[in-house]
Amino acid sequence: MKTIFYLLKRFILSAFILYGYNLFSVNFNMIIPINFITLAMIFFLGAPGLVALVMFRIILL
Repeated sequence: MKTIFYLLKRFILSAFILYGYNLFSVNFNMIIPINFITLAMIFFLGAPGLVALVMFRIILL
């Protein structure tokens, strides 16, 4: 039961982190869509996952 709550908390925190990033980055037109793949990357990797997504977005632009 503890593990389920931990994973759920981490998933929700990942969504809030990505949402907060999108609120900040809307001025720079660097929005990362909130979907299963991006949430899973932040869920498993944490802050380095967000940095990787941002760098991936910069390279693609």
